[in-house]
Amino acid sequence: MTQLSDLPRTPKLRSDNPEMIPKRLLQGMLVLVLATVALVGFAVLTGRDHVGVPKPSAVVRERQIILEGHSAQAVTVYNVDKSVMIDLPHGGFVTVIQSGLETTRRKFGLDPLLPVRLVKYQNGRLTIEDDLTGWSAELYAFGSDNKAAFERLLAQ
Repeated sequence: MTQLSDLPRTPKLRSDNPEMIPKRLLQGMLVLVLATVALVGFAVLTGRDHVGVPKPSAVVRERQIILEGHSAQAVTVYNVDKSVMIDLPHGGFVTVIQSGLETTRRKFGLDPLLPVRLVKYQNGRLTIEDDLTGWSAELYAFGSDNKAAFERLLAQ
C-alpha cells in the first residue's frame, strides 16, 4: 500500500508524452491557414466584389444626436442644441452604442460629446454614423427591439 511519504511533493510540470498537441491537429490548422490565405489572395487578385456590404440606398430620414454616458447603464441623448431629448437611466442597447462610440473617439482624441448622425435608408437600414472617425453601426443588424430603440429617437 502506498503511503503519503511515497508520493511526490511537487506535481510534474512536464508531460512524459512528447506530443502535447497531436500532429494531425497541427497539420489541419496549417491546411486551414493556407486555404484561407489562398482564398483571400484569389479574391484580391481577381478584384472580386465585397460580400456582405450593404447596398447603397437613398436617405429617408437623418438626425444628429449627442450621446453622453453616465455609468455602465445610463445614457442621456441630446439634440444638437444641447437640449435633452431623453434621459435613460437604464439605456440598454443605446448605452452599448454610446460606449462603442466613446471608445472610438477616445482612440482618435476627440470629444465624445460631438454629434453623430442617425440615418434611416430607403432599403430599411438604420445606422448611426460618426463622420469624424469613420465609425458606424448597422443598428438593424442587432434585432428588432434594439433597432426600435433608435427608431424612437429618430421619430422624436
